[in-house]
Amino acid sequence: MDQHSALPPVELMPKDLSAYRKGNRGVDYVHTFDSGRPGPHVIVNALTHGNEFCGMIAVTTLFERGIRPLRGKLTLVFANVDAYHRFDPAQPFESRFVERDFNRVWDLDTLEGPDETVDVKRARALRHIYAEADALLDLHSTSYAVPPMLIHEPHEKLRPLARHLRSPLHHVILPGVKHPGRPLIQYGAFGDPAATPVALVVECGQHFARTSGDLAIGVTMRFLDYAGMIPADLAAQYAPLAGEPQRYEVMDVLVAKTDQFRFAAPFVGFEELAGGALIAVDGDEEIRAPKGGCTLIMPARRILKGRDVVSLARPLA
Repeated sequence: MDQHSALPPVELMPKDLSAYRKGNRGVDYVHTFDSGRPGPHVIVNALTHGNEFCGMIAVTTLFERGIRPLRGKLTLVFANVDAYHRFDPAQPFESRFVERDFNRVWDLDTLEGPDETVDVKRARALRHIYAEADALLDLHSTSYAVPPMLIHEPHEKLRPLARHLRSPLHHVILPGVKHPGRPLIQYGAFGDPAATPVALVVECGQHFARTSGDLAIGVTMRFLDYAGMIPADLAAQYAPLAGEPQRYEVMDVLVAKTDQFRFAAPFVGFEELAGGALIAVDGDEEIRAPKGGCTLIMPARRILKGRDVVSLARPLA
């Protein structure tokens, strides 16, 4: 059920992506542009979730502006297009995925197992594309209007990219696999601290806010600048925000054990709770903040048994 019943304004709407369906990789909605010069292979990934339009805005902007890499290869992906095509503005939170969360299937047991859901089939079609990447930017958005955030694992290999992007100025460090299902940014070499490929998520703002599309464009340009793929004068138009990032480390991820999971208050994210404060009731179980307190990261709007409902984090100095 919904955590909050009131629907937000829908300022961003789906675009017709039919012109991008036939790519050049043998997989629908995937396009690779090769500069013919040595350099990294980077991927900009949109629509991991079907109702998160900011990445679609950023990728269509790259197409419309004719952005091509100065070196290396650039691949543009519209990921879960089946979910995207199901969007209904009267029920804007219902098209996150079709049958399974596309961002929770990136383990070998799922990818090589018997699952025949639409979302897993699409993941199988894309896995070899993602495996080519030296760097992947996965563009997301949030159910509630909270500060945008950059999310990545604590591996040293990610620090230079995070420093270059800098904004959003909330950085969330995600150590290890805590979610019920592996996210894309932990797939294969991305999740291996000894391997060079890197991947991170940027949550660009509320799903349907026009500003989330604007932020996605800016962070994508800085990502391409990091890879040396766009001219300096273009990159200069998308300078990061001033200031030092506030960093958080995820300590735990709560998963609803029952259909009766209820938050103790209408949390939206980044609430600071003192140790022992009531977070939620799950059936007969009270869930309270750990002894040192915590920050709530991305509480779920729709609560479903067996799915993650909120991350508990601590601020880092």
